[in-house]
Amino acid sequence: MAGGGKHSNASAFKKKSSTVTQHEEENSLALVLQPVQDAPIISSYNDRIRPLLDAVDKLRHLMITREGIQLPTIVVVGDQSSGKSSVLESLAGINLPRGQGICTRVPLIMRLQHKSIPQPELFLEFNGKVVKTDEEHVSEAINLATDEIAGLGKGISNTPLTLEVRKNGVPDLTMVDLPGITRVPVHGQPDNIYDQIREIIMEYITPEESIILNVLSATVDFTTCESIRMSQMVDKTGERTLAVVTKSDKAPEGLLEKVTADDVNIGLGYVCVRNRIGDESYEEARVEEARLFESHPMLSKIDKSMVGVPVLAQKLVQIQATSIARNLPAIVKSINDKLNLNVAELRRMPKKMSSLSEAMTAFMQIIGLAKESLRKILVRGEFDEYPDEQNMHCTARLVEMLNHYSVELHRNVEGNPANNFLMEEIMVLEEAKGIGLPNFLPRSAFLTVLQKKSTGVMEMVEMEKLTDYTCNPEYLSEWNKLMAQEDSFMKDVLTNEERPSMVKLEGFGDIEVEKLRQYSHVLQQAFDMKMRMTAYWKIVLKRLVDCLALHLLLCVGNLVNKEFEIEIVNELMGPGGGIERMLEESPSVAAKRQKINESIQLLKKSKEVVAKIMDKIGTFSD
Repeated sequence: MAGGGKHSNASAFKKKSSTVTQHEEENSLALVLQPVQDAPIISSYNDRIRPLLDAVDKLRHLMITREGIQLPTIVVVGDQSSGKSSVLESLAGINLPRGQGICTRVPLIMRLQHKSIPQPELFLEFNGKVVKTDEEHVSEAINLATDEIAGLGKGISNTPLTLEVRKNGVPDLTMVDLPGITRVPVHGQPDNIYDQIREIIMEYITPEESIILNVLSATVDFTTCESIRMSQMVDKTGERTLAVVTKSDKAPEGLLEKVTADDVNIGLGYVCVRNRIGDESYEEARVEEARLFESHPMLSKIDKSMVGVPVLAQKLVQIQATSIARNLPAIVKSINDKLNLNVAELRRMPKKMSSLSEAMTAFMQIIGLAKESLRKILVRGEFDEYPDEQNMHCTARLVEMLNHYSVELHRNVEGNPANNFLMEEIMVLEEAKGIGLPNFLPRSAFLTVLQKKSTGVMEMVEMEKLTDYTCNPEYLSEWNKLMAQEDSFMKDVLTNEERPSMVKLEGFGDIEVEKLRQYSHVLQQAFDMKMRMTAYWKIVLKRLVDCLALHLLLCVGNLVNKEFEIEIVNELMGPGGGIERMLEESPSVAAKRQKINESIQLLKKSKEVVAKIMDKIGTFSD
């Protein structure tokens, strides 16, 4: 490590893949990688870095990270009592809160800006307001702002507090100081304080755009530091980690070996510093620091490119400049891509209606689409809109219901045809006796039997809905088939010498015929009536199914073409103000629209910010 051969401040920086052109990246680097002035702690790095840093700070102030767009950020992490506050005080030249336990309870965004002004200007930004302070009271002001953000006591919060320091001689830097890592909660802290701090730190150091400034105390073994363990989890190669070793004067023995051996893999190198002691001014502290690393028998052996707060400031400014230049074109692309996606998503959302005429137009379009969808599934039997939802294949389901009903109808109307075979017909004929020609079936008898059957069927029809289906029976063949058995049946019943008690009749099964023999005078007429009624009844049932199916088809057509639209129009035009309700968006849609619009406005402002700085880059490169 001695001699600076292993860890150059920007050369080891990770080259991220980007869709920007090489020319854009070269222009960005040309703007910021200018020769550094001597002693950067007392002079600005370069006037050209300030616009870039201001642009990134404006994007951070706009909270562009909420859109998933990460910004180049120097993140300061360290174990509790590692000397973080002392390092930041030395860079900014101001006093920060000190004390036992956690001093930094919220992310502190420190914006240091070199300004040739007689008196420093300090501002705190938090909770949407700006509070002016001064060097004497800045520590107290930070504590008050922290209490307002995180509450009184020792709890922490992830809501950031911004400290802007405009002062002559400070380096142009923006850093985020995070709470120091502690495992043991003190009085007033929650039991999971470590988990809360770890979550905040990981959120800030995980993005590839973050530079990790890891503050380590020379008095501890670097390999045991919790901050090192966390940074190694997200930066395994160490290429975006810079280590600051504090309290070098407290443990000089073996420090050279620690920073040169690099057991913890710090890719951007080490800088050893001396903490300010007691009432030393910052100028006095720098003089004492320089004397320490010049004259101490052990510390003087450390390469001068690795010691002192001025060297740390120079490295941070150079690393920050390189990071911004390298990431800026990708940030521009991310903003444009996100903006285009949000605009496209907003266009895909339903148009927000502002007048009754727009509402009526939209309503008629919806009615038309709904009617066409109903025609598909109820009339034409098309189900391309619902290929996998069988309950929406309406015509097929209705035919299944009709077939089932037809089977049940035929099964239940007759009951068991073999029971009391011909007895009903015989009784009717007996009661319908009158003067007439022989072998002519009395009309009144036929109508009496028919009326009984019709009454039972009508009761069943009232309970069923049928669909498009047409029966095609072979009427005449059925009657001829039944009547072909008449002669053999009459012989078995009337003239067969064996006088069988049971006779088999196709379509009816085994018939008990003993009691029929006493009605030989009307038996042939009864048989004729039975067969006519049987054949005719099958015709009646099938025609009944046909009529009901056609009627259902008519009802479905009326429903789709007339009744559906009339019902909805009456509902909308009624006293409930339905048409006016169409002008109101649902809460979820309204919230989504508002969120997208806010995102678009934020991205447009961000685009303007980066457009201005890219124009400057083009001007400088020319």
